[in-house]
Amino acid sequence: MAALLYRSGPASPPPSDQVLSCPRARRHPAGLPQSCPVPGHGVTLLGFLIGPKIFQYITKVIAQAIQLFYTMLKIDRPSYILLQNPPGLPSIAVTWMVCLVRRSKLIIDWHNYGYSIMSLIHGKSHPIVQIAEWYEKLFGRLSDYNFCVTNAMKEDLQMNCNIKAITLYDKPAAFFKETPLELQHKLYMKLAKDYAPFKRGTDSIRPVVEKSAFTELDIGNGNVTQVKERPALLISSTSWTEDEDFSILLKALEGKGPLKKHYNRLIDKMHFKHIQICTPWLEAEDYPVLLGSADLGVCLHKSSSGLDLPMKVVDMFGCCLPVCAVHFQCLHELVKHDENGLIFRDSNELAEQLKMLLLEFPTAESKLYMFRRNLRASKQLRWDESWEQTVLPVFRNN
Repeated sequence: MAALLYRSGPASPPPSDQVLSCPRARRHPAGLPQSCPVPGHGVTLLGFLIGPKIFQYITKVIAQAIQLFYTMLKIDRPSYILLQNPPGLPSIAVTWMVCLVRRSKLIIDWHNYGYSIMSLIHGKSHPIVQIAEWYEKLFGRLSDYNFCVTNAMKEDLQMNCNIKAITLYDKPAAFFKETPLELQHKLYMKLAKDYAPFKRGTDSIRPVVEKSAFTELDIGNGNVTQVKERPALLISSTSWTEDEDFSILLKALEGKGPLKKHYNRLIDKMHFKHIQICTPWLEAEDYPVLLGSADLGVCLHKSSSGLDLPMKVVDMFGCCLPVCAVHFQCLHELVKHDENGLIFRDSNELAEQLKMLLLEFPTAESKLYMFRRNLRASKQLRWDESWEQTVLPVFRNN
């Protein structure tokens, strides 16, 4: 029996239908009571925020630990508990205690280090960051099995934490794929209702044709074609957080959520002649459709640890979408420079890459199209196939 624990809240999407449809899965909401704190707020007691920040943080962690421990004791006893890290505070310690009590095996799936993410905000020398690092390494060693997302992280876990891990690369889900023209047109027309860059002026000569900025539908026969001399669609998925410097892209084009307003102000000050920018919030089902419709992806993610890989690039590759990605330590394990994309170090280098890739756009002779052909030919594994090859043997052997 598999037990699925998730944090409930107004900003937390429910698990996917693919997960919930599994007949052996059980859903157990692990949200905190309304009287407990939420990220970005202090401790709430009778509607008031009390105590210094360090006290608020400690109280929040204790409340989360109690709630999680109580929830996990109520579920049927699992043989294994698979935990993704981060976030690991307090989940690693709590899950280890539950496994000890219930005689279950703990498996940690290392996607990054929580303390390295905290250091982006507080700095590496902050006491909370140092405590988090000590905590993560200590309780990480108490796990029974470990997976990680890169060979670089595997080596780091072994060298600095004495943790043996198996590399399990992130792979795209099956719904990340190239989008047919008909579906592209539907999405463009939907986005055109709210975002000007997707709109196309009306054509009085051909009123039976429905147009977006990229496609046109002949209403008479239902055929969808791409607009001649259409613009290139460049997409950069972002969470507007500190590990992504969006100004690199803006500077290249010119010649956490908490930073979105800052970058929107920069966009408003710029006066592009041949470039339009919009920052939409996409529905979950629309995101893979847009990726599969785009011409080029740009990744601005810089790993806080230098040891994880950007999932957004994994999803782009699933859609056979070439990328330009900013360099960091182990990016070469995913992006093969000049084969499935390009790696840049600053805005000047990105600007030159964009000029080169879009020079012959949208002809089949362009380098951008060559990258797409290489991605199609690579026939990369999907998530379920990778899981069966790498993870299932661990369960079968134990």
